[in-house]
Amino acid sequence: MKQRVATDERPFKTGSTDDSRASDEEPEAALVVPPDGGWGWVVMISSFFCNFMVDGVILSCGALMPAIKKEFDATEGQVAPINSLLAGFYLLLGPIASALANKYGFRAVTVLGSVIAASGFGISYYASSPEFLYVTYGIIGGFGVCLIFMPAVLTVGFYFEKWRALATGVALCGSGVGVFVMSPITSAIVETYSWRFAMLVQAGMMLLCIVFGLTFRPIEPVHVVVEEETAAANEEERSKIAAEKLKDMMKLQGRLDSGIRMPADMKFHTKASPHTWMGVPNNTRYPTAEEVFRGSSTVINAQQRRSSATAGTIKSNLTKPHYATVTEKDEQEETSSTPGDQTTATQPLIGTGSVLRVMSRTDFAQNRNHASNADLNARPLYREDIFFGGSLARLPQYTSRTSIGYHLAVTHVPPAEDEKEKKSGRCRMCPVAVRRALATLLDVSLFKSMTFIILALSGFFTMTGFFVPFVYVQDRAKANHMPQQHIDWLVSTIGVANIVGRLMCGLVSSMPKVSPMWVTNIALTMGGLATMFSNFCFATWFQYGYCVLFGLSVACFAALRSIVVVEYLGLERLTNCFGLFLLFQGLGALIGAPIAGMLYDATASYAVSFYVSGGFILLSALMCYPINRINRWEKARASAKEKAKNSPQTILNKV
Repeated sequence: MKQRVATDERPFKTGSTDDSRASDEEPEAALVVPPDGGWGWVVMISSFFCNFMVDGVILSCGALMPAIKKEFDATEGQVAPINSLLAGFYLLLGPIASALANKYGFRAVTVLGSVIAASGFGISYYASSPEFLYVTYGIIGGFGVCLIFMPAVLTVGFYFEKWRALATGVALCGSGVGVFVMSPITSAIVETYSWRFAMLVQAGMMLLCIVFGLTFRPIEPVHVVVEEETAAANEEERSKIAAEKLKDMMKLQGRLDSGIRMPADMKFHTKASPHTWMGVPNNTRYPTAEEVFRGSSTVINAQQRRSSATAGTIKSNLTKPHYATVTEKDEQEETSSTPGDQTTATQPLIGTGSVLRVMSRTDFAQNRNHASNADLNARPLYREDIFFGGSLARLPQYTSRTSIGYHLAVTHVPPAEDEKEKKSGRCRMCPVAVRRALATLLDVSLFKSMTFIILALSGFFTMTGFFVPFVYVQDRAKANHMPQQHIDWLVSTIGVANIVGRLMCGLVSSMPKVSPMWVTNIALTMGGLATMFSNFCFATWFQYGYCVLFGLSVACFAALRSIVVVEYLGLERLTNCFGLFLLFQGLGALIGAPIAGMLYDATASYAVSFYVSGGFILLSALMCYPINRINRWEKARASAKEKAKNSPQTILNKV
């Protein structure tokens, strides 16, 4: 059955109810073209406030701990898991939140998360022990804020293309602003009322995220249709010709859905078993829209960036169909010398004289017999760039194609099982859209890559030390007799530095010659050393200086992570890596604060806790310094294996 590519938050439906009718229809791909403005600015602001609420609550949680510790007469090690569970589950459950968004959309998941987080924080008002708060505030609250945070971050990339780095940077600055504002406010509420009332205030803040989440509405898709230019006057004839030319590819898609390996001319660089531990293949087992419409991809290379198929004309005139003709020259350039094209060059399925037609939903509906069935699936995790927060100018896949060509190249087709589930109307505990997203996010085959292992372990150690200063910097300052009026603003200073750091990293991401890995390593080295040396002096200026350095260092780590992955492992592995990175970072966040709390109970001093925390951050930087050499060795070894595999002698031996 014919497949369509969709990344829009609407149900997906094919144009017919049986295979025979589908075979007579004109194949098309439905793509989300970011508007780069308009409602996107509203989405950016809403994402900003979601980050403000979520990170403002999590990173100011240290203000609650002394009061909770005093009321329950608990040790530091007993209350530390309250915050660490909140921060840990906020990251650990990221793959689940992303998979749910892949099936149900950003809006529904955000609203659900707001209700869950508000419920967990509200029930915490009645806590009778630290263990009660472990469940309500830590686990339930952590799951809720995760469901808010992941859609808030991912949806910005859907609305912006040219301005993606700026929009993502502004949205993520909500974290720094939240820390700056919420830390002194939380301290004031606890001192004036109680920590229980502070948790009710936080529950109200989570409910506000419902309003922001409702703005995450889907984007109207555009439809890319491959046609024969000579038959453009006859709709029925065009459909038959296009369907005939793509017949082999449609059969290939059916075989892919059945778990059969791809033929030699359609292999991917990222290999995976046909069916993973989730029971379905991950994204790398399905072709991109560009590969399905291989012939049409020739009209969207760098030589045609100003043609009528560019995003600009589509955004400005969506109600009119657009055409771009394939030429011999285009085919030769696309199949032989397109820079950054990571797919295997093959003979175009659609030859010279074909046209790429781009239509709006309205035009598509008017020209199709199945207009009422033109809605599409929301499948953000089927995109390779969904977690990329930097400037798209860093990606060869973007600079070597037109806008439409880029979206075709990074969007994988939905599986046939997805459509079958929808047609059956039966509710499944774990739909295929969720399982495929989890299989993609948790691709264990990545552990074969030494580069990935180093980056994952580095993230684990970074997050092990990350939350300790947020939780204990004020308590340590109070224990060393800093003036109270300055103590209340220490965490806020980290928040301000975090804002500045993210904006600076936004500029770095737009400079292709600047290595994000080296910027991250230097920043983490400075942050780790500063955390260790922060025990030496408790003068006000010294502690504020430390908070500035620490805020800048963690901002670089958070803002440049996706760019580092793409630089070393490729865009096609970004989504696969990110899910496992969230698990590693979540485990680090889960154990970091409890370790620091137990060290304080054992030594009656915060000094050892900060030494250990700084040591973890420093270790995360040091282990990444040789990554350039390791990555080059790994790529050379893979290249040598591929050459040996394809050598004439090897082929003869197989025969």
